[in-house]
Amino acid sequence: MSRARRRGGGFVYSSDAGRLCPACGRPVAQCACAGQRRARRPSPAGPVRVGRQTRGRKGSGVTVITGLPLSAAEMAELASDLKRRCGSGGTVRDGTIEIQGDHRDLLVAELAARGWPAKRAGG
Repeated sequence: MSRARRRGGGFVYSSDAGRLCPACGRPVAQCACAGQRRARRPSPAGPVRVGRQTRGRKGSGVTVITGLPLSAAEMAELASDLKRRCGSGGTVRDGTIEIQGDHRDLLVAELAARGWPAKRAGG
């Protein structure tokens, strides 16, 4: 059985089990502390983009929010709050939030107030 050590002294990989959780020492698939590690919100690689699209919607415009590193449940909850704030319908599709209508300025301000580095994208 080969194991790789990291600088802190704990194991990070075992040839028997693969990657190990640095907190509990179990294989990542059987990690007991996975829920505790997700408590902190990860920072996105770049700013959250808020743009407008009409492609594939027969001319109807929607505001599209991309770049949010959230789970599906967190994304659905955020989308619900943003739709309520805009007074409009929408959906979560393929890791993006789509809100009916052009609400870019309002959504950029709302996301910035929630701590996300939001940027208006497009024209």
